[in-house]
Amino acid sequence: MLEDAVVRKVLGAALATGGEWAEVYAEDRLSHNIRLEDRRVEELVTGRDRGVGVRVVKGTASAYAYTNRLDTDALLEAARVAAAALREPPAAQVADLRRREPGVRHPVAVDPATVQRTTLAELVRRADDAARGYDPAVAQVTAGYGDVRQQVLIANSEGFSTLEDRVRTRFVVQVVAARDGVVQTGFDGPGRSMGFELLDEFPPEEVARRAAERAVAMLASKPAPAGQMPVVIASGNGGVLFHESSGHGMEADLIAKEASVYTGKQGTRIGDERFNGVDDASVEGAWGSFAFDDEGTPAQRTVLFEAGVCTDYLTDLIRARQLSLPASGNGRRQSYAEVPIPRMTNTYVLAGGDDPDEIIRQTPRGLYAKSLGGGQVNPVTGEFVFGVVEGYLIENGEVTTPVRGANLVGDGPSVVAAVDALGDDFTVKEGICGKEGQGVPVGNGAPTMRISQMTVGGTGGPA
Repeated sequence: MLEDAVVRKVLGAALATGGEWAEVYAEDRLSHNIRLEDRRVEELVTGRDRGVGVRVVKGTASAYAYTNRLDTDALLEAARVAAAALREPPAAQVADLRRREPGVRHPVAVDPATVQRTTLAELVRRADDAARGYDPAVAQVTAGYGDVRQQVLIANSEGFSTLEDRVRTRFVVQVVAARDGVVQTGFDGPGRSMGFELLDEFPPEEVARRAAERAVAMLASKPAPAGQMPVVIASGNGGVLFHESSGHGMEADLIAKEASVYTGKQGTRIGDERFNGVDDASVEGAWGSFAFDDEGTPAQRTVLFEAGVCTDYLTDLIRARQLSLPASGNGRRQSYAEVPIPRMTNTYVLAGGDDPDEIIRQTPRGLYAKSLGGGQVNPVTGEFVFGVVEGYLIENGEVTTPVRGANLVGDGPSVVAAVDALGDDFTVKEGICGKEGQGVPVGNGAPTMRISQMTVGGTGGPA
């Protein structure tokens, strides 16, 4: 997107006032989105956005400027604006740029840009028909398709550049079901770092039926009980809990500020020796994957827990140097208009060897959380409250009555310590993670897992 000679010139201008290192981040983004609601296509948008950000860093401080013009004068002006934060003699020079080659690639079989818009309209209509045909109780359906092709060039004054073409595709369905005054919702939204072939793996009818099934199942629910009890979390959903309750606390900006419950916990045993957790941006085709992070660090697998021991944190370049840790490839940003910060990618609790059905059979009484919703987390203490979108009672080792309004209450380290069973049925849920006003795609994975004792909030009386 930019010639090396221009990039070097911009980096040189950024370093002119005493910066230790500088970076150029150029992005060209093409996206397509379609949304159907109440049987009508309400939105069909093609968007194109491109621009360049220039960052100057000295110690743990940085200055940032960006422009949506790619001509040399505009780029140099952005570099001068960023450099204006410092008033010192030049302290670094621009090294020769060497192109880093990716260690992982995410192949695209069908370029989404080649798909006709009429085909996309047909997809969301098929989803609407399938959801409404599942049960007469389905009252409202929202179906959406989105793809993005993001070309990214990153160059660092210390001597490297990267060039990456990222493609992501997602299909989502949300269903509202109503019966006898009870209203419930269901959602499903698979996404991958791949092209339009996603729809071969996840046909619209299947996505819609899963969303409808979840909504309709909860119509027969009763208020959830409250109190301490074992909680079995269905495959995939434990990753959502791990992401929020522990993953954010292991991001290095919070560690550096000593604003995380996991500060100073490296080498400390927290969970059972069967508990292993990782963050891995190198998983081929995964929703949160890439070849390089948004600072040009190669995608990699970072072990967060090994045999129950807290091992590593998730770093960007600034915090890696501040904490004397390796750069883990977790510097991410929403767009060229944002600065990179430590973020998760694909955060997984690894599978164990337990039979998922046996986990339930060995739980005399408790809650089966089949699907989790949103929640609130305090990374300083690790304390969280998580909503259960689809939940059931476990009675005499069997999943029985659906319950609504359940909330899971606890803190990250305590939950890790209380995990006493891990299934062999690992799956992943996709989502968008928000932090400091920036949203980035993430994968959350886990097998069926049991937390031996946990506080459940509900309105159905004591458990």
